[in-house]
Amino acid sequence: MTPSADPAPSRPFAFALWLALPLAAMGLLLAIDPAPLDFWISRHFYVPGSGFVARDNYWLETVLHDRAKTVVIVFVLALGVALAASARLTALRSWRGPLAYALLAITLSTAVVPPLKVVSAVQCPWDLSHFGGGETFSPLLAARPPTEHPGRCWPAGHASSGFSLIALFFALRDRRPRLARGLLAGALAFGSLLAAGRMMQGAHFLSHNLWTLLLDWSICLLVYRFTLYRPARLPTAQRRRRAIGIPAGTS
Repeated sequence: MTPSADPAPSRPFAFALWLALPLAAMGLLLAIDPAPLDFWISRHFYVPGSGFVARDNYWLETVLHDRAKTVVIVFVLALGVALAASARLTALRSWRGPLAYALLAITLSTAVVPPLKVVSAVQCPWDLSHFGGGETFSPLLAARPPTEHPGRCWPAGHASSGFSLIALFFALRDRRPRLARGLLAGALAFGSLLAAGRMMQGAHFLSHNLWTLLLDWSICLLVYRFTLYRPARLPTAQRRRRAIGIPAGTS
């Protein structure tokens, strides 16, 4: 039996650039206090004496929060079923790699949020004294004021339901690049919609959601690099020359 040909290499991707950009953005969020912008935006959705006007809005709470999260959970379960079925179904066998990648990247992108919430203990806008609550605001890296109710609002958990779907871009970029770009735009739009809804309700500041986007992008990128990405291989003759120490370009 003749050995099967090596899979085609992945399309080139500037990993250094697209990892450096979110890391630089994270650095800026740490170096430049986002609180003034956060508070300015949140005040547009807050009415003194009444609270955040959209906090109990049916569409934002039931549809955009509860139902949207359920849809993403069902989608992830479907990925798991498809991955399991690919062991037997020939039509899915060639998709095992992308399916496994998407399942892993989405799971990690959402799973990283709860422990970060516990460690950071950042308060939600609706809990702060500035917006009718009883808690004191403190920046991300500052010590937390004493309280019996530590915050659980950084990074934004609900936005990660949408931004984690960035994984679909990397899962498909080598096979269906046009569809992959469309899914990337869709994931960014979906995550932004979920983020905006929670900001209107007073659950998160803008910076909380930006952190979620940057973390999810970085996770999806790194998982792609170390699991699914296939760098272009050198021609056999060139590999042999390198192995025996002949410099490139020597005839």
